Amino acid sequence: MADTKREIERKYEGPPAGGDAPLPDLTDVPGVSGVIDKGVAELDATYYDTADQRLATASLTLRRRTGGDDAGWHLKLPVSEGVRDEIRAPLSDTVPEDLTALVRSRIRDAELVPVVRLLSARDIRHLVDASGTLLAEVSVDRVRAERLSGGAGSAEWTEIEVELADDGDPAFLDKVEKKLRKAGIKRSASASKLAKALDDTAPRKAEKAGKEGKAGKEGKADKVADVSKATTTAAKPEPPHSPPHTAGDHILTYVREQRDAIVELDPAVRRDVPDSVHRMRVATRRLRSTFRSYGKILDRTVTDPIGIELKWLAAELGVDRDQEVLTEHLTAALDDLPSDLVTGPVQARLDTWSGARRSGSRQHLIAVLDGKRYLDLLTTLDTLVARPPLQEAASKKPEKVIAKAVRKDFKKVADLVGEALELPPGSERDLAMHDARKKAKRTRYAAEAATPALGEPAADLVKSMKSLQTLLGDHQDSVMVRGSLRELATEAHEAGENAFTYGVLYGRAEQRAAAVEAALPGEWEAIEGQGAV
Repeated sequence: MADTKREIERKYEGPPAGGDAPLPDLTDVPGVSGVIDKGVAELDATYYDTADQRLATASLTLRRRTGGDDAGWHLKLPVSEGVRDEIRAPLSDTVPEDLTALVRSRIRDAELVPVVRLLSARDIRHLVDASGTLLAEVSVDRVRAERLSGGAGSAEWTEIEVELADDGDPAFLDKVEKKLRKAGIKRSASASKLAKALDDTAPRKAEKAGKEGKAGKEGKADKVADVSKATTTAAKPEPPHSPPHTAGDHILTYVREQRDAIVELDPAVRRDVPDSVHRMRVATRRLRSTFRSYGKILDRTVTDPIGIELKWLAAELGVDRDQEVLTEHLTAALDDLPSDLVTGPVQARLDTWSGARRSGSRQHLIAVLDGKRYLDLLTTLDTLVARPPLQEAASKKPEKVIAKAVRKDFKKVADLVGEALELPPGSERDLAMHDARKKAKRTRYAAEAATPALGEPAADLVKSMKSLQTLLGDHQDSVMVRGSLRELATEAHEAGENAFTYGVLYGRAEQRAAAVEAALPGEWEAIEGQGAV
């Protein structure tokens, strides 16, 4: 079973391999009372990736390592600069399925193969405070890299690594770095040992030009053929993108960001990281809304079928999320009630009701992420980004084309809000307000995509649509809560329990909906006065 460790570290350049790598006296670092020599550990790590290095391109590393006190399989996922989550699994001969699943959105159905072997002699020192508590581990690593696939050759170097102790203050690393810099030690230009190894052992142009023998060339040709086969069903690394200029450039930048968010959030969703499901779901909605709002830029005969798949994915992601939010609302409402208004086992029934609806949904979601339909969707999005179905308007200046699309969405919001305000309270108004909320969300996303091109007016519209969306969302929450309370009251009555409390909660939810409906005219008047972009 895999476990996770948050790793906060910095890497520094050492002298050439074989030379000395003197460290300054680190007892001078503020807070350090002692430096404990922990000896030298011999580490042997084999790194795995696809033939075209999709993991390395995404700054992910997957290795099998022996030696040291953490032998096993390690998958490192970037969190921010100098911060990574290391997912660990026990030693085995093949890549653990748990770790393969966490990189599925990157590799799709491509094979993971050994690409680099690193042999390191790690000279370890512990920095401790006056109580003997570990502050950081400093190591001097003498490394030898051997290319196993996609090239040939070897490289050697020395580097210094400073890793913060668990739950340590990241500011402590600044103090250590200040001391190292004074000693002439500078940050490494490579983000990781693997990145340096791949760069230092990459095939050189001169070697490709003819310094290798005929047999070597034929061997490399076979490898290229193998790579071609391996990449037929998954995305290849994309080249850097130039700054957006046209309307199409701006919208494609936004589309690419949402595609990237889905792929990057996949491991977090699988690990059940808080808010990850919601964030992935938002990315799918943003993509789908963008396709619909900017049909003059991206051909909808191509994007509409993709939109159907995105709607499906959002629904799958929402199974747990919707139930979780609904339970939170009901629990908060129950907590707000005076104790003398709570009759019967209301909390227990709420817990049972919520649990029954979540049963098995987690396993179902993982099955969805491992399924062909989802992986095909990711590949389709890659193809869309690589070969976008641009319309004629995509080549025009963004100020005109994008602004027109946003204004069109805003008008639809205005029509739906106006329709809702004309209806009497009841189910028809509830439905109209829900439709207005969905359209406000779409307009918000359209304005988000437009902000880099249109500036402050689009940013202001994002804020106003978010405010309207929140207000209408409160109303829809009340509608959903009341429906659930009716269901709970029926179950309680059939079980012979007192249903009084459910009626009280229903009345309070009804009052909240009425308050939203009363506030809507004023809210909309302010937004309408501001106008669109």
